[in-house]
Amino acid sequence: MAKGILGRKIGMIQIFNAQGQIVPVTVIDVTENVILQQKTIEKDSYVSTQIGFDSKKPANTNKPEQGHVKAANTAPKRFVKEIRFDERTQNELSALPVGTVLDINLFKAGDVIDVTGTSKGKGFQGNIKRHNQSRGSMSHGSRYHRGPGSLGAIKGKVKGKNLPGQMGNETVTIQNLEIVGVNAEQQVLLVSGSVPGPKNGLVVIKTAVKSY
Repeated sequence: MAKGILGRKIGMIQIFNAQGQIVPVTVIDVTENVILQQKTIEKDSYVSTQIGFDSKKPANTNKPEQGHVKAANTAPKRFVKEIRFDERTQNELSALPVGTVLDINLFKAGDVIDVTGTSKGKGFQGNIKRHNQSRGSMSHGSRYHRGPGSLGAIKGKVKGKNLPGQMGNETVTIQNLEIVGVNAEQQVLLVSGSVPGPKNGLVVIKTAVKSY
């Protein structure tokens, strides 16, 4: 059964598994998840569940935001996303009423998930860092060091060639990560490996699409 929740990346730690091996894990805080809206085929032409995460002060929000969360009887949220699954998939969230608080019991250790986040922004970078290309000779007389290489006889824009430009700050999804631990007291998930984004970055956690 498909399900999803929002969270905040706290950082990475190491734990020991049952075999005594060190496993790197990412700690994700999933407190304050509230269902804000249920979208249906009759009203919206598709099925999805809108979830809000991380409350903020009403003074920092406008009236439309305050009115949107009024039906859920909760504070305005800083991070609002729709959890949407294929119509053929049985969605565990779609049956829950607006205002339901999602807690960590939604997931358990051993679940396989996909995590979506925004990668770290690196700014404008050259080909070597952006595309992992090799540099030319650095010796005296060389006319090629860290350039993008020959672009051929061109006029106008070049299409289909790796060039310098903005690196990072993109939506990235890491698939088939395993939940190795659930801390119900602190409302955090321990996810094997790394997830996209910096510390305190916002992420979307969904049931792995390749698992159903």
